[in-house]
Amino acid sequence: MSNEEFMEKCKKLVKEYAVEHLDKTDEIPEFTVYIVWMCKTLQNSKALLSTSLSDGMYYELTMNGDKKEIYLDAYKKFENRCIKIEEEEK
Repeated sequence: MSNEEFMEKCKKLVKEYAVEHLDKTDEIPEFTVYIVWMCKTLQNSKALLSTSLSDGMYYELTMNGDKKEIYLDAYKKFENRCIKIEEEEK
């Protein structure tokens, strides 16, 4: 599978997952799926994706090229902290 095919497949899988997990009483909103980061090593690929929905979700998709399988992990962002690191005293 080429990089372009993998990226398009990832976007499709994330869109399907997001729609499947939306509140069923709401109308499905228009939203985009975008790739934050992607890497290919030999026959394996990994991509981190998110959407324009304000649900705090992000997704990790990993392709096992030997088994021809894609694994989808869905995560919810709970917090983003900035932690200052003080230099150690000598």
